[in-house]
Amino acid sequence: MDFKVGDLVTRISHDNDLVFKIVKIEEDICYLKGVNIRLIADAFIEDLKSYGGDDIENEKPFLDRVKFKNDLNRDDYFYLPGKILHIDADKEYLDRCLKYYSDANLMAMGICENEIDIPAKIRQYLEEYNPNILVITGHDAYYKKKGSAKDIENYKNSINFVNAVKEARKFEKSHDKLVIIAGACQSDYEELIKAGANFASSPKRINIHALDPAIVASKMSLSDINKDIDLKDIIASTKYGKEGIGGIITKGTMYMGYPR
Repeated sequence: MDFKVGDLVTRISHDNDLVFKIVKIEEDICYLKGVNIRLIADAFIEDLKSYGGDDIENEKPFLDRVKFKNDLNRDDYFYLPGKILHIDADKEYLDRCLKYYSDANLMAMGICENEIDIPAKIRQYLEEYNPNILVITGHDAYYKKKGSAKDIENYKNSINFVNAVKEARKFEKSHDKLVIIAGACQSDYEELIKAGANFASSPKRINIHALDPAIVASKMSLSDINKDIDLKDIIASTKYGKEGIGGIITKGTMYMGYPR
């Protein structure tokens, strides 16, 4: 079958479990990017099957569940949600996350930056935008064939995310004053938490949804600054729950004022 860049496909060898978009073709190899999952892969053309479905990977129930619902009491009070700085190595995923923030009426700035360049630039971005919440994400992978999951050298970009978190913590040490959400598919969760992230992926080294970092950031933006967050509730709101993202209990970032 003839394929072209932009076609949606699944991989026969993986039981057609995920839907990808073809981003590049070289001879008989297609380079793929997950439509909903933050995953980069490649496959031989003969391993691909064209995808023509509407609800990709049964997305509608998940998207309906995480759609922003405005249940704030606006009769007497006004609200100042936390500001979000979202740094993402993938422009398509970044745009999708920015739309999610916009739909929730949250103040969010987006920057597309290669994973390897984020550590050197993170401080200037923090100084420029002064966010309450920092998202550092893109693409990652755990290469099981290389060895133990405890060795950060066996990951595609975890070391870049860890170094970026460390640099951000030099700028602001308090987990309450700067909430950091870091990692992507299969990232080294333990090292990211130790580096200073409030939330990180991936406890079970699984793939995460493109919107998962944005969902957590939005929840933190709309959580009361005077109260501890409901950690389990926030993590449960993501696509794969505690297997995909974990974190620590901190305060929220939203101020509430009176009168309107």
